[in-house]
Amino acid sequence: MTILRRDDVSLYSDITAGTDPAIVLVHGWCCDHSYCVAQVDHFSGQGRRVVAVDLRGHGRSDKPQQTYSMQVFADDVAWTCGELGLVKPIVVGHSMGGIVAFELAARYPDLPGAIVMLDAAVARPAASRAAVPALIEMLGGANFADILRDFVDRSLFISTDDPARKARIVDAMASTPQHVAVAAMQGLQDYDPEPARGRVSVPSLYIAADEPQPRSDMALLRALVPHLQYGQTVGSGHFCQMEVPEQVNAMIDRFLAITVFAEG
Repeated sequence: MTILRRDDVSLYSDITAGTDPAIVLVHGWCCDHSYCVAQVDHFSGQGRRVVAVDLRGHGRSDKPQQTYSMQVFADDVAWTCGELGLVKPIVVGHSMGGIVAFELAARYPDLPGAIVMLDAAVARPAASRAAVPALIEMLGGANFADILRDFVDRSLFISTDDPARKARIVDAMASTPQHVAVAAMQGLQDYDPEPARGRVSVPSLYIAADEPQPRSDMALLRALVPHLQYGQTVGSGHFCQMEVPEQVNAMIDRFLAITVFAEG
């Protein structure tokens, strides 16, 4: 357990000892580092150093009243990497965390060794973007927890997902402080990936969940990152890193083997 202070905000990370380059795990909206525990176990089991962060506003990190933009989150993760002395870490982000990984790679091109985006709405389809303002307005109301619970229940799972796990996730996400959930969703809505066009130069992998509607416009994302590699899980909803970790971890292993750790 490590708590670092950045501008009077405490930022929590769960860290395992091991070799570099480290794996930095970044969770999604209204989640925390525990949502990546299967990846912590997998990569630490390989003897690799793993850093699972709690973004500001989430988990054990401080939750100030402020703007929660993707740029703020990316700056925090980059700062944390610097404070921990990480050299060319592999940044793996789920959902909103995948956008953070993408933005970090664009803002700090010399920092990561590679990035992995797990079912992340980096390049949000037009229909999805159009629906978010109404959601933000409802989340700002008196029935916040019920609205969040209903949104998560309807939008982030498929029929094959484990019902007990789903119930735990819905309950946990609904306990997020309202000001954090609303501000972070506004940050997601405001995020524009276009300025990153051509700036993400490190090896990059996108892994999609097995959902009827994709989280990202893949044609646009590939235009932004021409060297992007792509994979998709079988039989999992949005929380693919928890539902089918063996699939997700295997794809990350293969991606790293042929990029970061490739001989010659």
